[in-house]
Amino acid sequence: MSLVSYKCPNCGGGLQFDPKTQKFTCEYCSSEFTEEDMKKMEAAQNKEETASPAEEESGKEGQEAVVYTCPSCGAEIVTDDTTASTFCYYCHNPIVLSGRLSGKYLPDYVIPFAMDKKEATEKFLDWIKKKKYVPGDFFSKEQIEKFSGIYFPYLLYNCNVDGAIRAETEKNRSWTTGNIRYTEHKQYQVERQGCLEVKNLTRNALSTSNKELVEGVLPFDMNKTQPFRMGYLSGFQAEKRDMESDSFTAEAEQEVQEYALQSLKDSISGYDNVRLLASDTKIRDAGWKYALLPVWILTYQDKVRKQVYYFAMNGQSGKIWGRLPIDKKKLMLLFAKISLPIFAVLMIGGWFL
Repeated sequence: MSLVSYKCPNCGGGLQFDPKTQKFTCEYCSSEFTEEDMKKMEAAQNKEETASPAEEESGKEGQEAVVYTCPSCGAEIVTDDTTASTFCYYCHNPIVLSGRLSGKYLPDYVIPFAMDKKEATEKFLDWIKKKKYVPGDFFSKEQIEKFSGIYFPYLLYNCNVDGAIRAETEKNRSWTTGNIRYTEHKQYQVERQGCLEVKNLTRNALSTSNKELVEGVLPFDMNKTQPFRMGYLSGFQAEKRDMESDSFTAEAEQEVQEYALQSLKDSISGYDNVRLLASDTKIRDAGWKYALLPVWILTYQDKVRKQVYYFAMNGQSGKIWGRLPIDKKKLMLLFAKISLPIFAVLMIGGWFL
């Protein structure tokens, strides 16, 4: 079983992907390496290793990742073999090594993190300052230290759709001559046809229990996808997908077909009425790809209500999503500040009546 380990050629230290510079940085000597440098290092390493048959079939050059399983909630978290991962960001319990990721579970693409932990934390704190009734320990130092960069799994649907429609249209015109009003109706047969290229129609590749967390930070700029390399996981974690493309194919086909037909219908303009008579679509060159997209995650355990709250930030755009806890003591204090003066005024007014 072959492992890809990214080591600094200058000092042998571990390399981590730096979102700020978009380079791979040595944590010991601060040397920086570009994507091209990493490709050359991988090529050199691959010459020295012989991939197993399973790895050759996967087409991922022998890359593998470590899978950690949380014994409490069952979450499977993926990282490279050099990343320390000591807790489950879902429930904050310790997680244990359970196996390695390979074959079909290795992604095709990745969107690298565009902001590091420091920048993400600053954005989080700026945002949370506007929330007056959040418990103080939600953004305590201990809590902030658990801010985690996670790559979430998506399946991307790509295809071409050939579409054609035939419609009956109508133009109406009215005018008055003397005391007589005339109305003219003209009918036309209109045909439209065209080809629609569909790129990166995204579907959440996690089970429904994680749906809000994963979909709350959409959209991503899919033009920024890069071919997947294990080095992008260095310093981060990733979720292992647990859904197959078969679950989404029928839904995706229907969506792109409806969109293609609606686009053709919308292209018919300048008429008072449009009635669709016939339509036809054909999907070709269809396929699914697997991608990891960057998200910063913070979880909070409300010990009183025994509930876990999630905060998520798009690691590319900074878009924020979250369900935040409410400190009832702060709300009661606000209620007291508002209600007591009003009550006092009413009592004084009643006293002097």
